[in-house]
Amino acid sequence: MVKRRTVLAGGAALAALSVMRPGASYAAGSGNVFVSTEKGNEVVVLDPTFKIIKRIATSKRPRDMQMTKAHDRLYVACGDDDTIDVIDVAKLEVIDSIPTGPSPEMFRLSDDEGSVYVSDENNSTVEKIDLKSKVQVQSIQSGAEPEGILIMPGGKIVFATSEVADMVHVIDTAKGAVIKNILVGTRPRRFIYLPTLNEVWVSCELSSEIFIIDSNTYEIKGDSLVIVPPGFQEEDVTPVGMASLKDDSKVLLSLGRANHIAILDSKSHNVLAFVLTGKRCWSIDLSRDEKTAVVANGLSDDITVIDMVAMQPVQSLPIGRIPHTVVIDD
Repeated sequence: MVKRRTVLAGGAALAALSVMRPGASYAAGSGNVFVSTEKGNEVVVLDPTFKIIKRIATSKRPRDMQMTKAHDRLYVACGDDDTIDVIDVAKLEVIDSIPTGPSPEMFRLSDDEGSVYVSDENNSTVEKIDLKSKVQVQSIQSGAEPEGILIMPGGKIVFATSEVADMVHVIDTAKGAVIKNILVGTRPRRFIYLPTLNEVWVSCELSSEIFIIDSNTYEIKGDSLVIVPPGFQEEDVTPVGMASLKDDSKVLLSLGRANHIAILDSKSHNVLAFVLTGKRCWSIDLSRDEKTAVVANGLSDDITVIDMVAMQPVQSLPIGRIPHTVVIDD
């Protein structure tokens, strides 16, 4: 049985609205910030000074997003229209759509970016879709309501969470089948991979836990982590989104309804800071220089901008209805 280790520690500006100039084009690595809004049916684009420069209309209920390696395309899962929209990052326009199974939420592009793995909650499968033909080429059975997707380097292994089965599935992509099931906490949601530590972290929203999996053996390492900010109870903590520094030295955890992110030392798991956010903090992304973090807050309809050097919030900016995912073009 995995033990739980609880970690305790002490201790709105309006965004100026501007309009994208007609014919304007942005180079890759512009520093622009993209935020999907589930009920706004749009991706909101902010420049590096956090002024809104465009609201890109998308298919209904945009949620998870991923940028290509070249930073020329942004893929957006749109759950209510069963599609992944494709945004031209230079022009800030939707230029294509990829049909999926019902209600796509989380997905990841393959290493060669020729296909995409999508969690299909309604059919309890992970589907692989060829992006050129837009045809499903694999349908991999999983536990009920799969969500989080992580593709390991080389593309031979994919991890997927099952919210209902409370499991992480290890998928062999060549076989198109689950080769191991790992029992974790209640309602596992998202992953991060720390290559220098050979670790995969998974957030478990309803048991308030973070589980750490050895990426070589697929075994759980140590005790699960429960991170509780001052003034909150364990049941307030509903972790979902995570991010890590490039050297894997720090991990940022969104604590959901506890309205904070925690910044942890990835090796000792000590909390370096709790940072106040808006309500139900969710997705997190970091700027290239790792001096700034941006957090989407689903119940206060805003984002929080965090100074990572001071480990303090510096701005809260209204965005739109139910911000879901943040991606920085950096």
